[in-house]
Amino acid sequence: MPGLTCRTIRPYSPYVEGDTRYRLQGISGGFTIVEVIIVIVVIMIAAMLAVPMMSSASSLQIRSAANMVAADLEYARSMAISRGQYFYVVFDDINESYRIEDQNSNVIQHPVKKGFDYVISYQNDSRLSKVDITGTSFSNDKVRFDYLGSPDAGGTIILQADGTTKTITVEPVTGFISIQ
Repeated sequence: MPGLTCRTIRPYSPYVEGDTRYRLQGISGGFTIVEVIIVIVVIMIAAMLAVPMMSSASSLQIRSAANMVAADLEYARSMAISRGQYFYVVFDDINESYRIEDQNSNVIQHPVKKGFDYVISYQNDSRLSKVDITGTSFSNDKVRFDYLGSPDAGGTIILQADGTTKTITVEPVTGFISIQ
């Protein structure tokens, strides 16, 4: 057929140097100032949220230890009520430990760790190794709960770790347990 010419059609590619679109658009090789500022702001916000959450190991340990003592006191109190007999929590500040005993002065079995006595030792527990029992205000370092859940007398247990102090208080008559 006369007058017909054959043209090759090539697909569009922005990387072909002869293409006018390549020369007009260009290829960006970096970040814009807005993108950099947004990334910096996000990093600053994340840092501001993370810093208060990073507390020292001793402050975490003393909070955990205080919560454990309060929970174990409450456990001994509830055992005295449910069983209708005396239960004691006996503190040993020399060995940094305490235990729960029944009315015959026998250490009770731990309800979770089957086959183990209910003895908590801060020296033997790496999670609480920085905590010291610095004193108690109970007579003979023990608190006794009766069948009504009332302690024989109110008192306090003082825990310390690297200058941080927590005081666990057992209120007389009611046996209410609080942490300061």
